[in-house]
Amino acid sequence: MKTIALALLLVPTVALAQDSAEVRRLFEAGQYQLVIQSADAGSPETLYTAAQSHQKLGSAEEARSTYARLAERSEDDPWHFIGVSGQQLLDDNTDAALESAQHAVQMAGNIAEGHYQVGLVLAKRQDWREAAEAFERAVQLNPANAYAHYYGGLMQYRAGRPDRMANHFEQFLKLAPEAPERPEVLQIMKTVRGR
Repeated sequence: MKTIALALLLVPTVALAQDSAEVRRLFEAGQYQLVIQSADAGSPETLYTAAQSHQKLGSAEEARSTYARLAERSEDDPWHFIGVSGQQLLDDNTDAALESAQHAVQMAGNIAEGHYQVGLVLAKRQDWREAAEAFERAVQLNPANAYAHYYGGLMQYRAGRPDRMANHFEQFLKLAPEAPERPEVLQIMKTVRGR
């Protein structure tokens, strides 16, 4: 009886993980509208990806309202602070956005998206090396997150570390072969290797 109960508890978790991974793959393929339509699933990972999809489509207000859904979570949930940070970053309030994202990481350092959000804020502040380190931590927690590799590579490039950039960009190209940023990444790698 306990085995059946445990199995029933695990099924939604497995399905949710698959849904979040599928939504991430849609995002990586530039299928932003499909990601947004999937946001009703309500998992924090899916909502976060939907907010980023709104941003990719240039819809700041829709991104803000999606981040607000995360921010509505309890303050003892790190996703609350990730959502708040997303809103603050949209408002160009990078000091508050960094503080919120770092608070999420302090609460739960095992959530890759928390480190990813710290990286986005540091990138906006043009703190390339620190941003690269934050994306590196995100990659360590979730090596399949193509955009952690993309931004990690971009930050390494801007920090003058082409060897580290190339490693991240190669992973990005493997993980997200249909990504809209693919031509940009190939051009940067060609330029760096041509030196």
